[in-house]
Amino acid sequence: MTTIENRAYIPRSKTVVWETPQSFFDELNAEFGFSIDVAADASNAKVKRYYDELANGLSQSWDGETVWCNPPYGLVLKDWVKKAAESRATTVMLIPSRTDTRWFHEYIYDKAEVRFIKGRLKFGNAANSAPFPSMVVIFRNNLESQLAA
Repeated sequence: MTTIENRAYIPRSKTVVWETPQSFFDELNAEFGFSIDVAADASNAKVKRYYDELANGLSQSWDGETVWCNPPYGLVLKDWVKKAAESRATTVMLIPSRTDTRWFHEYIYDKAEVRFIKGRLKFGNAANSAPFPSMVVIFRNNLESQLAA
């Protein structure tokens, strides 16, 4: 019996940090009123309160917050999605649209609101658009929404 190894092509970037376009963030912030940015640094934080790499947003409680999260897009992305899905917070994530992944089906599909973004975003001061499509994922896991259900 021959075993076929799954070696799907996944394009690699030189960075896992993609700064959210300000106008894109402003529209979402007007809708949600974010209280914290859980994956930022001093140069790209979108909210006054933020966790940087040293504070490690994955190790902090997000409970009761209205969270903005544009996490690193590397192999740890699944950990950020899992944290958002399991936290008792309203969490809005900007992430690559990777609907073929295990983490998408385990934590997002039929469990969160998904807004696919038409076209490709231009992150930060990049000269070109991202080499991948993006989506906004909204987890409404705060206590108030759980009690209303």
